Amino acid sequence: MIPNQESLSLSPFMAIYDIVVPRDNMLRQINELVDLSFILE
Repeated sequence: MIPNQESLSLSPFMAIYDIVVPRDNMLRQINELVDLSFILE
């Protein structure tokens, strides 16, 4: 989604997110498709 998002660590629990939420989850797919970069500005 956002190029900087992968390097941005919002929480120390992001590793748990990757374990718990499957790759084919609808919300994860939406997160990858929608560009929310305007919110950070």
